[in-house]
Amino acid sequence: MAIWLLKTEPSTYSYADLERDGETMWDGVTNNLALKNLRRIEKGDLALIYHTGDEKQIVGIAEVVRGNYVNPEFENEKLAVCDVKAKRKLPSPVTLSQIKATPELVDWDLVKNSRLSVVPVSEAQWKMVQTLSER
Repeated sequence: MAIWLLKTEPSTYSYADLERDGETMWDGVTNNLALKNLRRIEKGDLALIYHTGDEKQIVGIAEVVRGNYVNPEFENEKLAVCDVKAKRKLPSPVTLSQIKATPELVDWDLVKNSRLSVVPVSEAQWKMVQTLSER
């Protein structure tokens, strides 16, 4: 099982929307490196859901229920998607400011490559996010 961070603009599709819908196709990724990461996502992986825009915070956890596949809405084999379902909201959101202020997280691609919408999460990063969320 791998862990990922998936970014979304909450005014377009928020974690609350995912909770309401239960499950959704995670699409809209166009950056080549983000697509490369998305193609590595498999059923059973977990994903931290990160709200971009004014919020800039990790708000929830989702489970991948269908690994990467070609987006059926377009005739472009490069546009990968996956299906996720809401798992649980974090006890407290973890802000980008908190992440940048945590020495163990400063080398994370979330910080170093902020334009990337699909980011791998190491086990250590996963544990630190959970710790920050519980404070």
